Amino acid sequence: MFCNQCEQTANGVGCVDLGVCGKDPDMQALQELLLYGVKGMAAYAHHARRLGQTDEEVNAFIEEALFATMTNVNFDLDSLFEMCLECGRHNLRVMEMLDRGHRERFGTPEPTTVYEGTKAGPGILVTGHDLLDLADLLEQAKDAGVNVYTHGEMLPAHSYPKLKAHPHLAGHYGTAWQNQHMEFTQFSGPIVATTNCVLIPWETYKDRLFTTRVTAVPGGKRIRGNDFSEVIELAKQCPPLPEDKQGESTIGFHHSVILSLADRIVEAVKSGQVKHFYLIGGCDGAELGRNYFTEAALRVPQDAVILTLGCGKYRIRNHDYGTVAGLPRLLDMGQCNDSYGAIQVALALAKAFECGVNDLPLTLLVSWFEQKAVAVLLTLLSLGVKGIRLGPNPPAFITPKIFQILQEKFDLKITEPEPPAELFELATT
Repeated sequence: MFCNQCEQTANGVGCVDLGVCGKDPDMQALQELLLYGVKGMAAYAHHARRLGQTDEEVNAFIEEALFATMTNVNFDLDSLFEMCLECGRHNLRVMEMLDRGHRERFGTPEPTTVYEGTKAGPGILVTGHDLLDLADLLEQAKDAGVNVYTHGEMLPAHSYPKLKAHPHLAGHYGTAWQNQHMEFTQFSGPIVATTNCVLIPWETYKDRLFTTRVTAVPGGKRIRGNDFSEVIELAKQCPPLPEDKQGESTIGFHHSVILSLADRIVEAVKSGQVKHFYLIGGCDGAELGRNYFTEAALRVPQDAVILTLGCGKYRIRNHDYGTVAGLPRLLDMGQCNDSYGAIQVALALAKAFECGVNDLPLTLLVSWFEQKAVAVLLTLLSLGVKGIRLGPNPPAFITPKIFQILQEKFDLKITEPEPPAELFELATT
């Protein structure tokens, strides 16, 4: 390691005091926390910009944040920690822009029953997060006799009126991103990966895998613009898919939908019909420790409601949770960026009950994986949300000292090997 402050090697021979030079591990941890948060926010900002939503203050902050991580510019923990929280505040604005961009372009999401599986005939599978890519593909394929299916985080597309108006948006196929190798091998048509959460393809399907713009993988073909004609033609040449219905699911509980039911929800809480709310979601992964979130959802009491979003939903959605107070007990709010909606619901409930968000009968169990999860976590912390259980492991780049600060300021917890009993013995106050 080379210390740019004193221009010595930091190996015990030259520079021996990294604290003096500002390259101590805690400073590096905060710089990485800020960098990952900015990366996640930039992903959301990119989607928002494609939908015509921009904010110069957000752009200016991204420049400033990157500048703050340069060599010999910031050696102060407090100021860098504040910039991490500022990243969270700006990310809230970005998620708001993306939410508005989606609604203005595709309509406001509404509860929708989704066919899961495949239908007989040629098909194209779309994964990732970019709804605009899906809209372009649907428009170009409308007279081609080809069905289009969503995968992974594209599932919420079925709840947007202008997208589901396309009859060839035939259904949803598959589960979370980490299962792509097997699921894409079994899908006979072409696959379009629109954003991150794409795996390097197996030989079994790499000649059928297309990516868009910055997304790229070895062996796949990158589409630089929005012309999907090659994908559509390949779908006609590939073996047709079989009729294979795997089930149905109900999605589309956008924050506007939940807030329209606010009076019913408040009354259900006051009457004791609903005792607690659990937000269980985030970024999924393949680690065994993520079974924690499945076990937690299955143990949630019958008088509680579960909110979910992000690809972490695939850990908990294959179960019938029933209803409570006339409401579905599992409410799928959408993609990971729809954390904005969950925040709006929490703020509205806090206002209705005349209390702070931390006083609500609400528990947050957040599955941690990548940069977007960092940005969302920083947003929650910037709002002063406390008591979040994050898992399955602590962020590898966070030092014990920085994690201790997060625990002291925000009561941040790491998920236990299994959900503790006290998580499910909660009652509204």
